Amino acid sequence: MPPRRLSALDRLLPLWIASAMVGGILLGRFVPGLSELLSRLEVGGISVPIALGLLIMMYPVLAKVRYDRVAAVTGDKKLLISSLALNWIAGPALMFALAWVFLPDLPEYRTGLIIVGLARCIAMVVIWNDLACGDREAAAVLVAINSVFQVIAFSILGWFYLTVLPGWLGLDSQGLDVSVWQIALNVLIFLGVPLVAGFASRLIGERRKGRAWYEGSFLPKIAPWALYGLLFTIVLLFALQGQQVTSRPWDVVRIALPLLVYFVVMWFAGLIAGKRLGLGYARSSTLAFTAAGNNFELAIAVAIGAFGATSGQALAGVVGPLIEVPVLVGLVYVSLRVARAWFHTDPHAIPEPALEKTR
Repeated sequence: MPPRRLSALDRLLPLWIASAMVGGILLGRFVPGLSELLSRLEVGGISVPIALGLLIMMYPVLAKVRYDRVAAVTGDKKLLISSLALNWIAGPALMFALAWVFLPDLPEYRTGLIIVGLARCIAMVVIWNDLACGDREAAAVLVAINSVFQVIAFSILGWFYLTVLPGWLGLDSQGLDVSVWQIALNVLIFLGVPLVAGFASRLIGERRKGRAWYEGSFLPKIAPWALYGLLFTIVLLFALQGQQVTSRPWDVVRIALPLLVYFVVMWFAGLIAGKRLGLGYARSSTLAFTAAGNNFELAIAVAIGAFGATSGQALAGVVGPLIEVPVLVGLVYVSLRVARAWFHTDPHAIPEPALEKTR
């Protein structure tokens, strides 16, 4: 298999993302009625335009996954257990601590941050992992497992971190009433649909024309659509909240600081854990990005559903991708450099997909 190389589009990713963020904020700020129109395009509490963008973004990456290699990933107990521990024990606990340290006097924003910490990533992480030359099969498995846990654990952990633990510590508490169906629907749409489409594409494509045609002709044609979907989603997100972001800059800064610490700490924790467990670069980077990423769509939907679209909790959810996107893009480049310094591996020389553990 040929080594991975960043395309011209991918090499300029920070520029495209910065342009999309600025363009979205300007659209939301200066195009009358645009944010209201977008907010009305919802079905079951899910934004149809944003869902479309996420589906377009995720499909090409999930179509690249070699599903016949997934069984090898599920047998890696070190990877699975460490991912679950980072995502469902360390991540929520860290966000709870950071929210109280940085925002002790702002309960609405604090609650919004805690909700962000509970929503584990099932969408954009596949993009960051792919750009960092992580293990695609491992990413698909970890995202699927975290999605199952999200349906089961989100409401329980929300109750624990917003009601029970603050009570034990003598702190203010806020309840969270979120239906399991709302979470399951979010997971079904943002993971289930592109996952089934990606699996079906590979199955049908390989059966009809073979793996060489599928990976050499079909995948290169659809690959750019992952970036198009990402940029489209970013423009919509920032158009929806452009008014709030620009009208409350100091609040955005205060929310951004704990988020920045959170993403960096979780990413390095995942990468260091992977290295110490001997997972090799590809799976260590996958572990890092799945630990650091968050499902901003679910966090925003829950915050709006529970507290209202103009609430501080909703604003905290919106600031999540405002910080997550540029920080994790930056960590992609850090990851590629760390591969050489810590793992003595050229990430672009890893066969596509990564079939061996590199140490």
